Amino acid sequence: MDSLIYTGPLFGLFAFLIIGISHPIVIKMEYYLGKKSWWMLFFPGLIFITLSLFGNNTWSIVLGVLGFLCLWSTHEIFKQHKRVIQGRAKKNPNRIYTN
Repeated sequence: MDSLIYTGPLFGLFAFLIIGISHPIVIKMEYYLGKKSWWMLFFPGLIFITLSLFGNNTWSIVLGVLGFLCLWSTHEIFKQHKRVIQGRAKKNPNRIYTN
């Protein structure tokens, strides 16, 4: 048991949890801020990816995962907006929706 490496499963668990947390964040951002909030995820994603180039192995992986998750969530903001327009997701009654 001393030769087991737990790093892989721990990073897998981290990725799983952060993906699970990001989905409701995307839904709330689109609901309250609309698709114009894309930059709030895109630019931090670029920063995280850039920082991952300079960290040690552990921080590099964590920042890389966060960075690409932010970039993917940027894409998901637009997809969520499309789902709202199609009636497949809840609309914010206080906002006017346009394509």
